[in-house]
Amino acid sequence: MNNNTLRLILATALLLLIALTSAAKAGDITVSAAASLTNAFKEIAQNYQAQYPNAKVALNFGASGALLQQIAKGAPVDVFASADQETMGAAEKQGLVANMDRHNFVKNTLVLILPKDSQFSPKRLQDLTQAQVKRIAIGNPASVPVGRYTVHALTSARLWPALESKTINTQNVRQSLDYVARGEVDAGFVYATDAAIMNDKVTVAFEVPLDVAISYPIAIIKDSKNKEEAMRFIRFLASTQTQAILSKYGFQKP
Repeated sequence: MNNNTLRLILATALLLLIALTSAAKAGDITVSAAASLTNAFKEIAQNYQAQYPNAKVALNFGASGALLQQIAKGAPVDVFASADQETMGAAEKQGLVANMDRHNFVKNTLVLILPKDSQFSPKRLQDLTQAQVKRIAIGNPASVPVGRYTVHALTSARLWPALESKTINTQNVRQSLDYVARGEVDAGFVYATDAAIMNDKVTVAFEVPLDVAISYPIAIIKDSKNKEEAMRFIRFLASTQTQAILSKYGFQKP
């Protein structure tokens, strides 16, 4: 084998390696999703990668408002799934997502939960004004959708002024769930899907009445480096197998 042939083989191998590396990277996406989607999206991402071996899904969970701030500051995100319309609307106003790429994919409900061993048995929101209730966990309304839904419900019931001093703000819905599960608060507001994953440690007192739907929008980030893969992931959410997973975790169809 002469030197020219060897160089040709090495050059071909290098080009092939570059092509394979680029192809692998082309299938990589980062999905930033509301904390309440954690369990469902972990399972969905595993199924997605099993179906598309060349794809890799990195998941980033947190309060929707905090995720929006990360994206606005340039975090390399391809797909954003928010727990409310307000946060996604803010993303759209900031030019981070396009309206045409935005749609609702699941719904949820708001519930009041108690520690499993609690002797308190509220039947309505007004019962939270009782003296025995001293600490109530809610997501920080400034950045956590479940907190905004909670304040909306309490304001509609004309209870917010009486209960605000009892509230303990949390960074996301899962922290509220943990506070209740550990008995650090007397009650807490979370989504029904969150309560379901800790039904051995918390009790659902009742579903909180709301005059607005808790719908989750999802969209492709405008600066995504891999919009084709991002769109394929979003389409995957609508598949029968994925809808079954979302339903298993308690999410409802939009």
